[in-house]
Amino acid sequence: MRVETISNNLANMNTTGYNARRVEFSDLHYQQVARPGTINAADGTVLPTGVQLGMGVRPAAVTVHLAQGSLSATGNDLDIAIEGRGYLEVTLPSGATAYTRDGSLKRSAEGVVVTSEGYVVSPEIVIPPEARSISINADGEVYAYFADNAEGQLLGQFTLAGFTNAKGLEALGGNLFAETEASGPPIVATPGTDGLGTLRQGYLEDSSVDAVREVTELIEAQRGYEMNAKVISAVDEMMRATTQVR
Repeated sequence: MRVETISNNLANMNTTGYNARRVEFSDLHYQQVARPGTINAADGTVLPTGVQLGMGVRPAAVTVHLAQGSLSATGNDLDIAIEGRGYLEVTLPSGATAYTRDGSLKRSAEGVVVTSEGYVVSPEIVIPPEARSISINADGEVYAYFADNAEGQLLGQFTLAGFTNAKGLEALGGNLFAETEASGPPIVATPGTDGLGTLRQGYLEDSSVDAVREVTELIEAQRGYEMNAKVISAVDEMMRATTQVR
């Protein structure tokens, strides 16, 4: 599972707004051959440690390491990067709401601002076809500029959603997340308020995956797997030798 998680991180090195995952493990139940504090029947002394045989390991969680990725300039009017906390709201075809940090936005045939998958960004903003350029400020306000007017026309304002426990969001794929009981309800506000980040037009947030660290952990996981395989082989040889004793 650790190798699979690391390989998924490496596969998403170039995914916009991706945060690396880490596997957390915990030990399993213990066979209590002699509990600590048990009285030794031979002389009445108390066992200081006892004998507890571990029964293995289990995965406890795959947690997201939330970190700000570096920003790459694209020059596109509808590319926005979130500097700080927060997610863009997206309306799925089912009507449900999802959340994303992927700011590579597009314009539909009707002029509606959508994601690369075609999902409408909430609140809905429609760009007139005659607009010659678009400006998005740090507070999320969207202005359109026309050939016959030097002043920009306010089309709407993007909002951001924050969560008490963003690590509790459910990953849906396609750079989308869904609210869960663990994440808590979204706190929707304008960028730059309530501890939320701001927007930066013409940039995209890169993946926060550290390739050197991931490869190092991959080697460590591989060596751990090899050692566990050797332990299994050693136990198998010992059991075979035991069955051959006459």
